[in-house]
Amino acid sequence: MKSLLRQLLLMTAVVSAPLAANTLTANTLATNILADVPLADEITLSGQPLALNGAGIRSKFFMDLYVGSLYTPSPSQTLESVLNAPRIAIRLNIVSGMITSEKMQDAIIEGFDDATDGEPQAIQPQIDAFMALFSAPIAQGDQFTLEAIKDLGVTAYKNGEKQATVEGEAFRKALLKIWLGDKPAQKSLKRAMLGE
Repeated sequence: MKSLLRQLLLMTAVVSAPLAANTLTANTLATNILADVPLADEITLSGQPLALNGAGIRSKFFMDLYVGSLYTPSPSQTLESVLNAPRIAIRLNIVSGMITSEKMQDAIIEGFDDATDGEPQAIQPQIDAFMALFSAPIAQGDQFTLEAIKDLGVTAYKNGEKQATVEGEAFRKALLKIWLGDKPAQKSLKRAMLGE
């Protein structure tokens, strides 16, 4: 039993280990795989290249739910540097068939509540518009990319197809805090995405 527990703890530590942006090159692209999800060392959104800053796994009860990746114009290890970047992207690759649109919506609502210290009312219209993006069924293998542009808002993509843009700087900041704020979805995922 102790051996199994030790193996699980070691696997958890390895899975949540960060991928530092300065260690990724085109030559290592094929080896950057997390939970069977290949991680691009660079993505281009709206004609702008963004480099992989870090990635980790969101898990619950020892079950992997999704791979969360942070793409930035330059290495960022703090929430402040991410918030001040002109453009960043958070990518979520769904690795579990247990995630439904309802569960994703519930998790995002909880995330906004934590990100706004329990006071999401000021951005509720934007939250409602964003939640509509998760009304369609979610399947294992789906990919969500959230392009956050300073002073504009967030453009959401599902499986590479643009869905909608939700405007508002306060909304953009709150959305990023779901994964990178003081009360993140998962602390080890935050550390991994920030390349710590």
